[in-house]
Amino acid sequence: MDKNLEALAGMTYPGRVIIIGREQENKTAVIYVITGRSPSSQARMMEREEKGIRVVPSDEENLKKGNRNLLIYPPVLFGKGIAVSNGKQTVDVHEAMKTKKTAVDVLVEAHKKWDYEPDEPNFTPRISGCVLPSGSYAVGIIKKGVSQAAEKFYFDFPLQAGEGKLIATYQGENRDPLPSFSGEPLLVRLQTNGAKETAESVYSALEPKRGENDFRVAVAVAILPWNDITGDNICIINRQKKRG
Repeated sequence: MDKNLEALAGMTYPGRVIIIGREQENKTAVIYVITGRSPSSQARMMEREEKGIRVVPSDEENLKKGNRNLLIYPPVLFGKGIAVSNGKQTVDVHEAMKTKKTAVDVLVEAHKKWDYEPDEPNFTPRISGCVLPSGSYAVGIIKKGVSQAAEKFYFDFPLQAGEGKLIATYQGENRDPLPSFSGEPLLVRLQTNGAKETAESVYSALEPKRGENDFRVAVAVAILPWNDITGDNICIINRQKKRG
């Protein structure tokens, strides 16, 4: 296991994960991870599109057992920066990048109409991230508070080469109801590996211990210099394809 990803490897079930950082060569790294416990959550994969990445069904029959509106969305969109999230709010992050000057302002604007997910009893948080060409980075989370009202938290951070910040939907324990992620984003280390090796490292970090369930669904990594955000250096690993 890559020691740089110990924070991720220590999570038995993180749900969805966003990591934003910089590799050693100062290229921007955006990583999105899907793990799932239910048949409907497992019945998905990620595919590359012209303007980003999209979650698509891998098994329509099992997908029907869940809420399609929460399961199918574009997790990563390229534009005046990079937008990433665990739901359809990615589109609003993408739009807000056109007018807001800081990554936190982008997320605050994009989250105005959004709440946590209505999937009782877990009430899955919505997590989002944003990278602007100015070098402004931020992640945010919307989660259920004690009074049922949505609580929104935002974190901006300067990034040094070789550093990334991780936020997930859940704290990492596999129990019911699932405990929402709390506290500040976690630090991870990013080497100069390129998208393929980084994706493999992240996928391997999520490998279950012997005898435990494999919750991995898909990992997507985009590593992009700001003079070329066409997304050529993108790697997606889908468990459905990896196992055959």
